[in-house]
Amino acid sequence: MDFQLSEEQVLLRDTTRDVLSRTYTIERRLEVIDSETGWSRDVWNQLAEIGLLGLGFEADAGGQIEVMVAMTEVGRRLAPEPVVHAALGPGSLIAEVGTDEQKSVLDDVAAGQHLLAFAHFEPGSRGPSAAVTTTATQQGDSWTISGTKNPVLAGDAADTLVVSAALPDGGTGLFLVEAAAARRQPYRTFDGLRGAQIDFDAVPAQPLGTATDASDAISRALVRISSALCAEALGAMEESVRLTTEYLTQRKQFGVTLSKFQTLTQRAADMYVSLELARSMTFYAAMSIADDNLDPVIAARAKLQIGRSGRHISQESIQLHGGIGVTAEYPISHYAARLTAIEHTLGSSQDQLHTLVGALGDYDVVTV
Repeated sequence: MDFQLSEEQVLLRDTTRDVLSRTYTIERRLEVIDSETGWSRDVWNQLAEIGLLGLGFEADAGGQIEVMVAMTEVGRRLAPEPVVHAALGPGSLIAEVGTDEQKSVLDDVAAGQHLLAFAHFEPGSRGPSAAVTTTATQQGDSWTISGTKNPVLAGDAADTLVVSAALPDGGTGLFLVEAAAARRQPYRTFDGLRGAQIDFDAVPAQPLGTATDASDAISRALVRISSALCAEALGAMEESVRLTTEYLTQRKQFGVTLSKFQTLTQRAADMYVSLELARSMTFYAAMSIADDNLDPVIAARAKLQIGRSGRHISQESIQLHGGIGVTAEYPISHYAARLTAIEHTLGSSQDQLHTLVGALGDYDVVTV
């Protein structure tokens, strides 16, 4: 199996890293997330120019490996732009099941001129599932949606919503809804990003593709989103480990740098082990998707390891930094917050374990 990136993938990685590194210091990020939108429209347009916002929409527009490469750089700089939730995630659903007319909006999405959001999760839901309580009602050739979706990440800024709703005859369908037609209650998440609760009260909707059960398409989209989040977390973990080991070589206690204390270096080595476990599982998830194997069990395996590694690295980074590690002016606390948020997006580590336990019956039992 080839784990080496191609020349095009290396170029995408380096270009994304250059754009985000020139923009985001911790001070600049704090300014941006405190702004009205919570992210930079200028950076969004730059990401569109390098083709990042259209990855995976077409066969020649890159695939999950390219998404992994780009999202790792997003995580490395803690860029607040909602690349996955306002473009790649819902865009992949439109690309897969939408009509030719509906797919035309993806050109504007890739150009950074149109924002999407995937309104799927509902209050009380846990883990990735296609089951929803929001309902779709048909009257002649028209459809309406009623229900509540929360959290809808990037839902505060979206122009168009991709909404999942229970169909009258059973199953879960997908619909396009103009965001302005629904009632939005925007909020800021604890990691500094944005989301919204969206209430639908007989809101006009257009079936995405045909009004048939789209549970499989939803499952595949959740697998792709999970893989992208794993890659973002990997970038955040890489930078957390780098900052922590750098700090150990600079901070002095009792006249020597902290890196001279064996116990601290052993803890840093354990962080590196967790990082490499996360890296291998991130590659595993992305390469499986690239091979057209969108298996929720594989996604759960990767997400579980990402959650465990992210928690370990976050806690150790703060502990090894001491009091400065929890201050808003220093980046480590922000990396920890983002890693915690990613762990709980699409289900916590405990939810991933439930998915894996539920799949045990699919395996043969070895008897002696």
